[in-house]
Order: sequence, then structure tokens, then C-alpha cells
Amino acid sequence: MGAQYSAVFRLHVFGVPVEYSNKSKATNIMAQEDVFKKIVSHCKEYGFVFPSSEIYDGLAAVYDYGQNGVELKNNIKQYWWQSMVLLHENIVGIDSAIFMHPTIWKASGHVDAFNDPLIDNRDSKKRYRADVLIEDQIAKYDEKIEKEVAKARKRFGEAFDEAQFRSTNARVLEHQAKRDALHERYAEAMNKMDLAELKQIILDEEIVCPISGTRNWTDVRQFNLMFKTEMGSTADGASTIYLRPETAQGIFVNYLNVQKTGRMKLPFGIAQIGKAFRNEIVARQFIFRMREFEQMEMQFFVKPGTEMEWFKFWKKTRLAWHEGLGFGDECYRYHDHEKLAHYANAATDIEFKMPFGFKEVEGIHSRTNFDLSQHAKFSGRKILYFDPETNDSYIPYVIETSIGVDRMFLSVMCHSYQEEKLENGETRVVLKLPAALAPVKLAVLPLVKKDGLPEKAREIMDDLKFHFNCKYDEKDSIGKRYRRQDAIGTPYCITVDHDTLNDNCVTLRNRDTMEQQRVSIDSLRSLIEDKVSITSLLKKL
Repeated sequence: MGAQYSAVFRLHVFGVPVEYSNKSKATNIMAQEDVFKKIVSHCKEYGFVFPSSEIYDGLAAVYDYGQNGVELKNNIKQYWWQSMVLLHENIVGIDSAIFMHPTIWKASGHVDAFNDPLIDNRDSKKRYRADVLIEDQIAKYDEKIEKEVAKARKRFGEAFDEAQFRSTNARVLEHQAKRDALHERYAEAMNKMDLAELKQIILDEEIVCPISGTRNWTDVRQFNLMFKTEMGSTADGASTIYLRPETAQGIFVNYLNVQKTGRMKLPFGIAQIGKAFRNEIVARQFIFRMREFEQMEMQFFVKPGTEMEWFKFWKKTRLAWHEGLGFGDECYRYHDHEKLAHYANAATDIEFKMPFGFKEVEGIHSRTNFDLSQHAKFSGRKILYFDPETNDSYIPYVIETSIGVDRMFLSVMCHSYQEEKLENGETRVVLKLPAALAPVKLAVLPLVKKDGLPEKAREIMDDLKFHFNCKYDEKDSIGKRYRRQDAIGTPYCITVDHDTLNDNCVTLRNRDTMEQQRVSIDSLRSLIEDKVSITSLLKKL
């Protein structure tokens, strides 16, 4: 070991204790990467997520949800859907088609302007988004500043004045100046979509390819994210259509249908959950960025002039929805957009603290009246709302909330995955999922496979399965069965033993505390149902 330090510290990343030494400053990053690898492996091992077409060596950036994953995903969608259409009388839902008239995408601007800045490294032959490379560099300056602040906080203790330190410390001021200069330069280049300037920033900042370690970059060029296909009976007569890159346009082209048939008055919203497709330059980080994904979107139509008030309302409301899961306020933050889309006058992301840093899980946008105006122009139809209060007709403004189902799934998995050391020295892997989102709510376990215990266990399960998702398991020791249920996040297990046949009671085990209590079979439903229902989450909002 020589002069190297051998001290070992414990890092808690999303509740996962990871040991690391202070041998290098990259160790912390590696520890977080290891945590993420464990989560990815866990998803496959326990039936949450599989690589698509795996028996054919898979398809890049496409994944299938397994038996436990689809239950968790559906519960997330139910939590969102009910929070929209059940808790708000003025929000209704639709399910529009994936295939839509190609002119829709011309009107929305996707055909001409749905692009990302692409750059290649000549040595590694890897492609990157130029804007992401620069944003990662800005984040590095932020990390350096936070590192200096953390060191000072530890050194000065309770007497530490963070605001004064940030405004006077030479190293912090140096990093901040570099960060601000880069940020200003980057924002200007993105607003102008100056591709040459984006490349120059990458060169000036000496940003290297993570694979090759070189700065041998190509020019930056625009890359359209739309998937094209053809529809028609013959090749000659086929017309070009697109796989939708967002579900929002299906809502906009159905605005008149919903407004008239539902006799909706402003303000009102239309919600939708559906698949979207984007030919991403770089699809990475497991299910965080994929080419086929699912969105939960709500378009809220409001009177012009009131859009900023409603933007603030939905910004607050959506953050409360996330915080209702109980992961802690420190796991979330707002990120206001520097560069606004051409249709927007305000935009904010809600970011979640993933193992690889804060990343966007939901966007709130004020889209003005751009979409409805464009569809009115291209279709030749009048898309107006008659306001009975003012006797005036106008095109409503729109506030959009859009959340990626897959990203939400990943954030829930990342926060819930924990490795715990038990008093007996053993380690258990447990998913501390919010009970309402757990794939299985209750596991019914006969102590042994004889003496009438399996029959009694089946009887209990046949009664409770109509109220929440139950799982029957009789294989292996009771301890191993507990561990299996811990690993998939089952909040409650009941054990049917020989005493059950006499006293009509079972042993109820809590996943999080591992505490066990004797309870009557007749009281099981009332004890469990409220804690594991989506309603239990909705009541927090």
C-alpha cells in the first residue's frame, strides 16, 4: 500500500451503503456507478425489466417490462391518472392513435425543427449530443463549488456562514466565474443555434470523449429525431407518416371534440398516457433515455392572460405529486429553462436525484396558443372557444405537464433499492417501494407444505385477491421466502402456521421494520387495504 491511505468510509447513495477508500477522487463516482449497476441487475433478476429481443442479442435502447415491472409501472400510471381525472372535476382523459395525419407534424414544427445538435468523436466512433457535453461541463464546475462549500462546512461547523463563504472564497469565486462565463456563452449559442460556436465551446473547455479520451471532434450538425414509416397498399401509393414523438398533438387535434361533447368550460384539461418514439442520438442509462417510451401528459386550456398564474399552480401541484411518494424533498429540485422552445413563454423541469446526478423526470411548459393556432392554420378549421362571460371567441392558451413513465419508474427503483446489514450479520436486499406502488401487496406463506396449511393459505388468498394483488409462495424456508418478497418490494407477508388452524390468526410481517405481529384473519383486509391502495397516496395531495 505504501504511502496510500487505507481508511475506509461508508457512502449512502439512496440508502445503499457502499464502502470506498480515499485513494482517488474518482472513487465516489465509481461507487455511484456500482450502485446503478446493481439496480439494473436487480431489475432483470427479479422480473422488472428485460432487454428487448434478448434471445436475438437484444435491440439497442429498447426494453421489455417483466411481470413485476409491469405491475409497478401500471401502479405509477394509476397514481398519475387518478391524481388528474379523479381529483380534478375539470380534467378528462383520452387515448389518441399513434398514427396521425402527417400534416399534424408539419403544423407542430416537428418535421422542420425537432432536432438535437450531434457531434462525433473520430477516434472512438461514438456519437454525443453537443449540448449534453457542455451541460455536463457546467455541472462539473457546480460540483467543484459544492465540494469547497462542503469542506468549509466541515471545518467551521456551526459557525459556518455559507452565503459569506460563497461570496468571498477565492477558489469558489474562480469556479463560479468560469461556470457563469461558460453558461452565458452556451445559452447564447443554443438560442441562436450556432453549431460552430457549440463546437468551439467544446474545444475551448477541453472536453474529451469519455471512451477515447481525445478531443478529435467532428463539426456539430443537426439530427432530426422523427421516426418515418409508410402507410399504403402498394409501394408506389404509400404515403409517409411518422411515429409520434410526443402524445400532446393527439390532445390538441381532439380539443374541439372533447370541448364540445363534454361541454367543457375554461379552464379545463385533457390527460393522456401513451407511447412515443424518438430516434435519440444517444440512448443510454438503462431506461432513462430510450427510443420507445411512454408519456403521461396533461394539456390544461386556459384564458389568455391567465397562463402564468396557472403555470405556477401546476408547477407547485406537480412537485407535490412527486413529494407525496415520501422520498424526501431533498431528492427534487426545479430547473428553469434558459432556452425556451419556440412555442413556449415559460418552462420548468422537475429533476430527481438519480445515482448519476439530478435528471429531469417531468416538464411543465406554458405553450401559449401556438399548437391550436397552427392546427387551425394548417387544417383550415376554426379552433376557437366561445366565452359566455365576455361574449368573445378566442384560441385558448395551454399549460402542459409531461412526465416520462419510464424515468419515473427508474427514479422509484433507484430510491427504493437498499442493502441492509442485519443484526445476525447477514445482508438483505430490499425494495422499500411506496406500498401503494408495490407490484405485490401481500404474500401468503404456509409455514410447511402439509397438515392443511397450504389449503388454509389458499383460502385466505382467495378472499383477499379481490381487494389487492396477492402472491402465494410455499417453496423453500420461510426466511428465504421473506427475502424474495423483500427483493420485489412486497410490503406485507403473512405466515400461516399450525396455530392458525386453531385460533384463526396469522403472523403479519412488515417489510420495512421486519416486525411481526399476530393478527386475526378477519382483520387482515382492514389492516392492509388502506395502506396499499392508491387512495392512500391521493389523500396526501
